[in-house]
Amino acid sequence: MSTATLAPLHATFKRLHHFSHLASIAGWDQAAMMPAKGNESRAAAMAELQVLMHQTLTDPALPAQFEAAAKANLSDTDQASLAEMRRDWAMANRLPQDLVEAQSLAAARCEHAWRTQRKANDWVGFARNLSEVVKLARQEAHMLADATGVTPYEALMDKFEPGMRESTITALFGEVKTWLPGLITQVMERQQHETVVAAIGPFPVERQRALGVDVMGLLGFDFEGGRLDISTHPFCGGVPQDVRITTRYSEATFAPSLSGIVHETGHARYEQRLPRDTLHLPVGRARSMGVHESQSLSFEMQLARSPAFLQLIAPLVRRHLGDQPAFDADNLARLFTRVHRGFIRVDADELTYPAHVILRFEIERALIDSEIEVDDIPALWTEKMREYLGVDAAGNYENGCMQDIHWPSGMFGYFPSYTLGAMYAAQYFATIRKLHPDLDARIAAGDLSPVMNWLDANIWSQASRWSTDVLITRATGEPLNARYFRQHLEGRYLNA
Repeated sequence: MSTATLAPLHATFKRLHHFSHLASIAGWDQAAMMPAKGNESRAAAMAELQVLMHQTLTDPALPAQFEAAAKANLSDTDQASLAEMRRDWAMANRLPQDLVEAQSLAAARCEHAWRTQRKANDWVGFARNLSEVVKLARQEAHMLADATGVTPYEALMDKFEPGMRESTITALFGEVKTWLPGLITQVMERQQHETVVAAIGPFPVERQRALGVDVMGLLGFDFEGGRLDISTHPFCGGVPQDVRITTRYSEATFAPSLSGIVHETGHARYEQRLPRDTLHLPVGRARSMGVHESQSLSFEMQLARSPAFLQLIAPLVRRHLGDQPAFDADNLARLFTRVHRGFIRVDADELTYPAHVILRFEIERALIDSEIEVDDIPALWTEKMREYLGVDAAGNYENGCMQDIHWPSGMFGYFPSYTLGAMYAAQYFATIRKLHPDLDARIAAGDLSPVMNWLDANIWSQASRWSTDVLITRATGEPLNARYFRQHLEGRYLNA
């Protein structure tokens, strides 16, 4: 009975899955391959596709189908699937079609112009485009908030972190701010007394890419179901059957591109291992962006910056980039755990990274709540960079408030996911280490199965079957507990 009752809904969401597939590949192409003059026509085409998806989700026939399904004798799994479909349907019906189209067009134009405006340090030009994106994001936020009874910023955050509360994030980040600055100072003072051999470049892009591909293979990336390319901002896109990841290279240094590849491979493995029988349904998607970021940060921070993993890949680094003292395993471990107060979030070490995220969270929350305007961002950015990281970003828009793709793309409410992801990842690895006390020895020997098998069983295969809190509790035995994150950082940087 339940299968027949759900059949019309499944057909609709399968159609939406196919539309989303096309949108994802077109978005990847726009960022990685599309010539500059193609942007206006691409923006129009993608806006049209967004409208088509919105029309599909707001079909007047759907309410009756949901009502019939709710009365059916559904299994627990089907009930979870129905809840996820209803969530997508409800969110779409809270927004008018013209707003959806306007947002898609504004974001496409702003993001495309940002690519050149950032390089030119052109804040004035960027701000004009961003103002339109922000105006539309505020409209969306208030419409969603009015319908759900939450704050406007929380309404946007809910798109990425279902069920997460602004008060929870504020409390979590407030706690981090009480101990993180002191820990950064303490670790930097300690590292001044360590000897680190710098890697001597240049490092040709083709050799960096070959190294990255080998490391991706080591991490289990399926190259028959995905590929590696270059973009202005590293990302993971595509669909589970065809995952597209990107990085960016500088011949002066190899670590940022390699870290970016490992980070995006974490996202990719999650996508590639989602259960195939429900890929066309919302319940078959990744649970949230915080959980998604927990996969990339499990790979990049927990695993790839560990001495054991760097010991494992040291021969690969020497094979591709040359045999030099900097590539000794112990020295690589020191290189990949240097703490530095810098401008760029994606290049930040794991200790200063949360400060970058908290800064962005505080600014975008104030922006959506109309406490500040777009023109206020640079001064506030400069103030918070000085306060949280001790660096002077005044006038440096390229490496300051223009550095990320999220705001020009209209992705307000996403940034908390990064530090949530780091907290989840620390909790995962605390659990894995309890199960496998010899974890580091096994990683150094090339056996990554304790990590991959645990993630596959507890996160990847579960998709959106459970709420985030239930998912984390089932996996680790308790809901999110930020103490594991602090313990991890102190253990790696003070007690190693």
